[in-house]
Amino acid sequence: MSWQAGLRQHGVPAALGAALLFGAGTPLAKLLLANADPWLLAGLLYLGSGLGLSLYRLASGAVRPKLARHELPWLAGAIAAGGVAGPVLLMLGLTSMPVSGASLLLNAESVFTVLLARFAFQENIDRRIALGMLAIAVGVAILGWPGQAHFSGLWPALAVLGACFAWGLDNNLTRKIALTDATWLAAAKGLVAGPVNLALALALGAALPSAPPTTGADG
Repeated sequence: MSWQAGLRQHGVPAALGAALLFGAGTPLAKLLLANADPWLLAGLLYLGSGLGLSLYRLASGAVRPKLARHELPWLAGAIAAGGVAGPVLLMLGLTSMPVSGASLLLNAESVFTVLLARFAFQENIDRRIALGMLAIAVGVAILGWPGQAHFSGLWPALAVLGACFAWGLDNNLTRKIALTDATWLAAAKGLVAGPVNLALALALGAALPSAPPTTGADG
C-alpha cells in the first residue's frame, strides 16, 4: 500500500488533525498558565470542550447513543485517567517547564499506549507498530541530546510523563467501549472531568481568573 492510499484510509485524516490540534494546544496552555492556576485551567479546558461538543451535537441533531451497562466501568476509568488525571499532570508540568521540553515528552503518550495495549490488555503488536514506537523513542532522545530542549528538573518531567501514561491508559480503556460516536465520548469526558477538576481546584484554594479592568473615557 502506498503512503497516498494510507492517508485516504478511514480515520487517518482525523488522527492527523487531532495530532496537529494537540500539538498547538501545548503552547497555548503555557500562555494561559501565566494567569491561571494549573488545576483550575485543566478543569476549564475540559469543561469548555465538553460544552462545545455538546452544542455541536445539539446543532447537528446527533442522537444520544446507548451505553451498555458493562461498559460503564471502562468509561469511568477513561474519564478518571484521561479527563481528570492527565490534564492536571500536564498543566502542573508545564508550569515549570518550557514548551519545547514538554512537547518532546508528550510523544511518550503513543509509546505508553502501545506498551499498555501489549502488556496490560494482551493485544498483539505487529512489527511495524513496534518499530514506530522505537523510532519515536529514538527521535525524542536525539532531539533532546544536544541540550536544546530543557526539562527544568525531574518533577516537571515526571508530571508530563504521568500525563502521557494517563492518556495512554485512557486510549486503551476507550477501546473497550463499543460506541463509535467519538463526539459523544469526548463530550462525556469533558462534562464529567471538567467540573470534577474545577471543584477540586476551588477546594484547594484556586481562584477563578479575574476579568481585565475596563477603562472608560471621560465625557
